[in-house]
Amino acid sequence: MSRADRYIFQQLAGALVFIAIALAGVVWLSQSLRFVDLIINRGLSITSFVMLTLLLLPTFLVLILPIALFCAVLYTYHRLANDRELVVLRACGVGPGGLTRPVFVVTGLVVVQLYAMTLYLMPAGYRSFKDQQFLIRDDLGTALLQEGAFNNFGDELTVYVRLVGASGEASGILVHDDRDPKRPVTMMAEHGALLRGVEGPRLLLVNGNRQEIAADRSRLSLLYFDRYTLDLSTFFDPARRHWREPRERYFHELLGPHTRKADIRNAPELLAEAHQRLVLPWVAPALALIAVASLLTGELGRRDHSRRLWGAIIVGAGFEGAYLFLERAIIGAPGLIPILYLWILGGSVGAWLVLRRHRWRLPSRAAPSSV
Repeated sequence: MSRADRYIFQQLAGALVFIAIALAGVVWLSQSLRFVDLIINRGLSITSFVMLTLLLLPTFLVLILPIALFCAVLYTYHRLANDRELVVLRACGVGPGGLTRPVFVVTGLVVVQLYAMTLYLMPAGYRSFKDQQFLIRDDLGTALLQEGAFNNFGDELTVYVRLVGASGEASGILVHDDRDPKRPVTMMAEHGALLRGVEGPRLLLVNGNRQEIAADRSRLSLLYFDRYTLDLSTFFDPARRHWREPRERYFHELLGPHTRKADIRNAPELLAEAHQRLVLPWVAPALALIAVASLLTGELGRRDHSRRLWGAIIVGAGFEGAYLFLERAIIGAPGLIPILYLWILGGSVGAWLVLRRHRWRLPSRAAPSSV
């Protein structure tokens, strides 16, 4: 790599890192709002909060890196053109290959990183995130002791606690159990406590009543009790979360063969996720080529350079928008999967042909004016 290559490479790499960190920070702040409920109502610690957000980082970066690379190429070459550095490099004998070689090197590194993320880091991180989120949200010991809040466990159980004592004893308890939709049950008790045993957690209710509506909704049964135990083991069992989302699965798990009913029912979504992971890393080269083809064609002067810059932004935004549309469309229409591949290939080849056909040249000298 020549000195000119190293110089442009350093400019590109620095801009890429800065833009990627800036975009990741914006996305991180927006996604952090999802954890407000866990911090306030579940007592999530700062350490756990940071760990959860770090597990989501690969999921953010696979979307951010191609856009950051596109912005970095635009910024770097636009600055070099405005500072007349491209003209100096071209006048010193640096050919078209020397001007574009650093872009290909940086793009190759980005593609490798994206494949590492889409094939391993993203599913591993997202799987760990969902597992931790499930345990935090369904931690009965934490949830049932939240004062003045209705705590929902799925769509089947709601628990309200008015006051929690220093020893962990709860008072003013309301429980609505809808596990049997035909016979919903509502229980109220003066006191209670959460008991943990070998068979799972149980909620002990003291001095209360149990109200049950008959199946025909015509009769209300009322039972007063001194002590009543409600089994909560089914809500605490981690095996209850049995189906993993497409983002949580490794590549070979997306391809099947699928034998479970839930997998067969969601087979189009799993197939779409597999193709998205194969295609997504190649969005970065396509965007980089679009940026280079827009800024390094024709004369390497500042004339009309702003127009080229805005043209590159419009073309790049349109290309990325169409890709995102196709990425979502193939979930419901698997027949569009070949079009997704052709779109990436067409954008890359089209930009490459523009680079090949429009030779770089120095600005033409102005004709001398007559006196």
